[in-house]
Amino acid sequence: MDFEPRAPSPEPLSAQFPDYPFNSNFLSVNGRRMHYLDEGDKNAPPVVMVHGNPTWSFFYRKPVAVLRDRYRCIVPDHIGMGLSEKPGPSGYGYLLQNRIDDLESLLGQLEIREKITLLVHDWGGMIGMAYACRYPERIAGLIILNTAAFLIPRGARFPWQLGLARGPFGPFLIKGCNAFSKAAVRLCVSRVLSPQIRHAYLAPYDSWNNRHAVLRFVQDIPLQPGDPSYELVKRVDEGIITFKNTPMLICWGMKDFVFTNTFLEQWRNRFPEAEIHAFADAGHFVLEDAAEDVIPIIRKFLNEAPLNTNESNRVSREA
Repeated sequence: MDFEPRAPSPEPLSAQFPDYPFNSNFLSVNGRRMHYLDEGDKNAPPVVMVHGNPTWSFFYRKPVAVLRDRYRCIVPDHIGMGLSEKPGPSGYGYLLQNRIDDLESLLGQLEIREKITLLVHDWGGMIGMAYACRYPERIAGLIILNTAAFLIPRGARFPWQLGLARGPFGPFLIKGCNAFSKAAVRLCVSRVLSPQIRHAYLAPYDSWNNRHAVLRFVQDIPLQPGDPSYELVKRVDEGIITFKNTPMLICWGMKDFVFTNTFLEQWRNRFPEAEIHAFADAGHFVLEDAAEDVIPIIRKFLNEAPLNTNESNRVSREA
């Protein structure tokens, strides 16, 4: 099946992927073709959902389906991920900085004038919060799902699975065997995903070339000074205190072997006013394990928080 970028189509992608009845949109961001969802009234309060690795916009299909009646749901696929263009190693930077620039370019081209609520997961947390630190005046609220926006906390162990993926056998395991993505759809959930759902998560990563972004996300995790994205992550670590008074919701799967309870405690300590819900039987893919509980909480948070309700929440931006 061909997952190279294609011309925009009004046809939904539900024929290819279950529970994904959305229209396909594409824009050129920093010279690369990005796929994104843009569901709901264009004048509704925007909710921007940022995915991690090795997922794509399919991860957010359930909240989009529920929220688009009242909110504008914007969900990009990172370059190299999902249905976006998949450049080779020399065709794109594949660093955190590139991801932030891409998100900025997308939202700029969509001419979002209201403040946004960010919904972030996994690597999407660092990407989204780095964007937020760059433009704090554009942020109305934050919804956090099993992620980090800080350096690895003291006491947190780096999972051996990620260590193996970063080692000399990483390219063979990730690009040759698709081991990282295949492991994710089994180990990041406490429920067993159906074969159709597992296929949908894996389908965009169906060849050696189409798995390069998955590898580079793992390699870009900053562990020590000198790593390419370390200083940028450190600045975000120091900068997120800016949002101490911003409405924040945290929904956390407690069976996550990557973003463990140590990470949740970091969020709790830094943002004691945040609304926190922990789900004992949910794993890293909390929207797969506990969607029926998490999504109503998200909707209630959006409906009740003072998000994008009047002209004071409109953002003035230079062209």
